[in-house]
Amino acid sequence: MAQAVQKITLSSSRDIPFNKLVLSQHNVRRIKAGVSIEQLAEDIARRTLLQSLTVRPVLDEAGVETGMFEIPAGGRRFRALELLVKQKRLAKTAPIPCVIREGGIAEEDSLAENVQRAPLHPLDSSGRSWRCANAANPRRRSPPRSSSRSRS
Repeated sequence: MAQAVQKITLSSSRDIPFNKLVLSQHNVRRIKAGVSIEQLAEDIARRTLLQSLTVRPVLDEAGVETGMFEIPAGGRRFRALELLVKQKRLAKTAPIPCVIREGGIAEEDSLAENVQRAPLHPLDSSGRSWRCANAANPRRRSPPRSSSRSRS
């Protein structure tokens, strides 16, 4: 007898005004590493936000939603957006793409986002760098050849 496959349901997503977002105390990242917030803000300003923030509704003492959302995953992106708002380059009410989580544990969301991310393989990174550097030169079709030659 065939076993029924359980279907999954993905979290809903929607745009939430920046001024309705707050950083969660459940974010597991405590040590600053990698690209600075300033660099990330500049990248967002140039390219836009490439990955949504993960948010959870903030509840009052009675368990009723307050209209605010906390961010357990995406804190660095939030800080970069916050810097853009402070610099008046982004409106306080700008719509921010968010994935809304309602079940589970906030720390698990934060940990999963940080642990499950795989670093680029060095060859992927070098090919990508070459393509980005040469995007403005359409005549060049392939990466430079190795300078070492066989002497047979």
